[in-house]
Amino acid sequence: MNNIESPDDLISPPPGAAGDSPYVLFRNRDFTLYLVARFIASLGQQMLAYAVGWELYARTHSVLTLGLVGLAQMVPMVFCTLPAGHVADSFNRKRIILAATLVLGAASLGLMLISALQARVFWVYFCLVAIGAGRTFLWPASAAFLPHLVSRQQFARAVTFNSGTFQLSSILGPMAGGGLVTVAGKFLAYPAATVYAANVLAALVCFILILLIRREHKVEKRQPLSFKSLVEGFTFVFENKIILGVITLDMFAVLLGGATSLLPAYAKDILKTGPVGLALLVSAMSLGAVTCALILAHRPPLQKAGRAMLWAVAVFGLATIAFGVSKWLWFSFLMLVLCGGVDNVSVVVRHSLVQLLTPDEKRGRVSAVNSLFIGTSNQLGEFESGLVAYLFGPVMGHTNATGSIISVVSGGIGTIIVVIAVALIWPQIRRYGKLA
Repeated sequence: MNNIESPDDLISPPPGAAGDSPYVLFRNRDFTLYLVARFIASLGQQMLAYAVGWELYARTHSVLTLGLVGLAQMVPMVFCTLPAGHVADSFNRKRIILAATLVLGAASLGLMLISALQARVFWVYFCLVAIGAGRTFLWPASAAFLPHLVSRQQFARAVTFNSGTFQLSSILGPMAGGGLVTVAGKFLAYPAATVYAANVLAALVCFILILLIRREHKVEKRQPLSFKSLVEGFTFVFENKIILGVITLDMFAVLLGGATSLLPAYAKDILKTGPVGLALLVSAMSLGAVTCALILAHRPPLQKAGRAMLWAVAVFGLATIAFGVSKWLWFSFLMLVLCGGVDNVSVVVRHSLVQLLTPDEKRGRVSAVNSLFIGTSNQLGEFESGLVAYLFGPVMGHTNATGSIISVVSGGIGTIIVVIAVALIWPQIRRYGKLA
């Protein structure tokens, strides 16, 4: 199936044609500024996520407080997604990114003061809700702004670099956060505050870099706020079978196949390894994703993108099953690396198709729907994995290890079933061709 193009080819290319070298993109000043800004911001957010979990558990010694972290950030996502999509299509997307970045920086400043003053834990969650709201407005605007920075021919490669830098921040962020807390702990009573301060600095740097981008998103015709306008993203997704199919595939793969929430149980009860082994497992998927991003960046755009995504998710399911039954640390590590690699293929294809097949005036709302489905499935996937492990473990009189194995293996099997179902229900995905 050939790509569907609008009269303006969906993306207004900036100066500079695509070249053979994958690094020709970095001659594009605006894209380079965008990529560096997003990496710095993501690195700071990953550091913050580590520090929040560390400080909350240190202060309360309650696992419930850790579970509420995800809930505090998911609630604003549910309530703000529709307005965020409308705003991204009705206002200058660059300015939305700048405003959301300031909100994230202000929330981090609040966390720094709360930590330094040892204010009530309630205020930590207040700041986390603000962070969740800021991210909800940031994501669709940022995703819909990227197509304005590169040509259509370069877009898949731009998505690959963008995904790779995020995964790299996922590896470096917790390490940097942990290192900063360790060093600061020798001099300060409340070392997490230093991480929050570092994230404030990261937000400011990101703000400046985005401000330097010359290209602007100009709204051709601002739509009035109405129920029809708010749900336009959902309407478009459900009418476009390819977008609906790839979002459904990725959403259920994340929901069923995610084993990350059970890694502590695997490290302790199944693989019999310590903190270093757990750290190895936690970093494995991101390492695989970064490696895959480098490989994809040095190759031409995928020629059979639909089939590539289906096979990638199927391999994700198989690797998840293999990880689930493994009793050897290094084999488990390799399976998670493989999961991360093929998952990155799925992310690149999904994000590229969502942007390429959506008219510019609807990109913000469709990106918001995409973020909602994938973001909530991440949170629900962790809950689903833990619940299944609990039900088939302690509730049925088995060990946590047994419950965890059943949870992960059944999730991998479910992922493969979803791939087969999507391939049959939406044959357009199997026939989709070049990702450019």
